[in-house]
Amino acid sequence: MNLLELYKRANRVPGVGKGAFSLAFALKAPYFLTIAPTVVELRPNHAEVRVRNWWGVHNHIGTVHAIALANGLEMAMGALAEATIPAHLRWIPKGMELEYLALSDSAMLAVADTDPEAWTQPGEIAVRVQATRSDGVATVRGVIRLHVSERKRAAVSASAG
Repeated sequence: MNLLELYKRANRVPGVGKGAFSLAFALKAPYFLTIAPTVVELRPNHAEVRVRNWWGVHNHIGTVHAIALANGLEMAMGALAEATIPAHLRWIPKGMELEYLALSDSAMLAVADTDPEAWTQPGEIAVRVQATRSDGVATVRGVIRLHVSERKRAAVSASAG
């Protein structure tokens, strides 16, 4: 079962499904747990992750640290990639470019987006990312670049079954 199917199945459980899915997904890369994430929306070419505003992610001025937001944006990008990529392809992050636009002083929404045509063949994909405060102000904006390549034949067969 792929990530998108797991997300849909988990969301059928009122009250706990989203949290359980988010915890399980964050455990795949335990550093994600530091941002107390919740995957609030996931579909092909789009993902949203809520980053909690708590002292464990604060910087020296008491706002959400830029690197915590980068972590949330990377989690959103990874969820998007897993929900979108065709079975015969694989991805790995290649680089990240972020602009810090404003103070992040609330719970944050980390959003990742791509265009459907980007996933048709191997190459580089630019995933657009943005973190937004609860008042709608974008505080971080940028791109995470992915290297997409063909899977080995055996891996494609195993993932299809």
